Amino acid sequence: MQNVRKGEELQEKELKIFLHKEGLIRDEKADWQVAQYTHGYSNLTYLIKIEDKEYVLRRPPFGAIKRGHDMGREFKVQSKIAKAFPKVPKMYSYTDDETILGCPFYIMEKVEGIILNYKEAQKRDIAASDYTTIAHSWLDTFVELHAVDYKSVGLADLGKPEGYVSRQVYNWSKQYLNAATSEVPAAQQVMQWMEEHQPKEYEHRLIHNDFKYDNVVFKDTHWKEINAVLDWEMATLGDPLMDLGTSLGYWTMTTDHPAVQQGIPSPTLLAGNPGRGEIVQLYAEKSGRQVNHLIFYYAFGLFKIAVIAQQIFYRYNKGLTTDPRFAQLDKAAELLCNLAWKAIQTKKIE
Repeated sequence: MQNVRKGEELQEKELKIFLHKEGLIRDEKADWQVAQYTHGYSNLTYLIKIEDKEYVLRRPPFGAIKRGHDMGREFKVQSKIAKAFPKVPKMYSYTDDETILGCPFYIMEKVEGIILNYKEAQKRDIAASDYTTIAHSWLDTFVELHAVDYKSVGLADLGKPEGYVSRQVYNWSKQYLNAATSEVPAAQQVMQWMEEHQPKEYEHRLIHNDFKYDNVVFKDTHWKEINAVLDWEMATLGDPLMDLGTSLGYWTMTTDHPAVQQGIPSPTLLAGNPGRGEIVQLYAEKSGRQVNHLIFYYAFGLFKIAVIAQQIFYRYNKGLTTDPRFAQLDKAAELLCNLAWKAIQTKKIE
């Protein structure tokens, strides 16, 4: 967390009036402190300290298309799923009134605990033996999420699970082409291969679509409990193995290309973590779900991450964001496409 980046400040007067109207503060003229969570690359997240309270605010990034950053959807999913899956922050308020911040946003509780991004993991110098516990806690929560009866919690209208895989292949391919800034042969090859080799039958489940170590909050350094799952912006109804494929794409290993290790610096790089193959085996055992078409799911996961990186670079290239972290994301996107094509050719995920 750091001070708010230049150009990404919150409108203090308007937001305090909103917080007061929502009953979240007593005095709209109260002093406040605002900091920004900085490890994410998508929706902007702020910590607001005001009166004797702490709130977290989520809003879309500046210059982003509204379709991919639906704050109302994210708020709805977390509000509804809490009935069956309590590992979510408490939701306080959502508004689509753009006169306040210029965009929709929502307010939620700050969940106490440990967010295990790469820097945090390095700083804590976690023992290799602890990563067995960490991985199992993470996977248990993943499996628990995929077991939620989405109809019973009121999320049957969240998406259309029928045809989900084919729509994902089509939509992510289209988004890549719309954001492309150079010719990448591997991207074309991967898109064509996925179109021709996608699974036709699959389970229908509520899926997170961005499930990784730094999107969960561990309770403490025993690593046995997870207080909350964060970043639900891409949650929908679909194939749970698509969710697994995305997680595998983020599961960086020391045997991966050095540029991947630098571009996706995950705690999974540190000694003691299981490899991607072991994660697949453990997921299958814990969920009772067969993981067929593994190469498709892994290649899709890599390609999706590539598209996200390319879209962010596109905004940076257009001057819609100035975050210096984004300057080389086009190269990261190209590398991920190359890795996806290599996995397809070698039929290996490690």
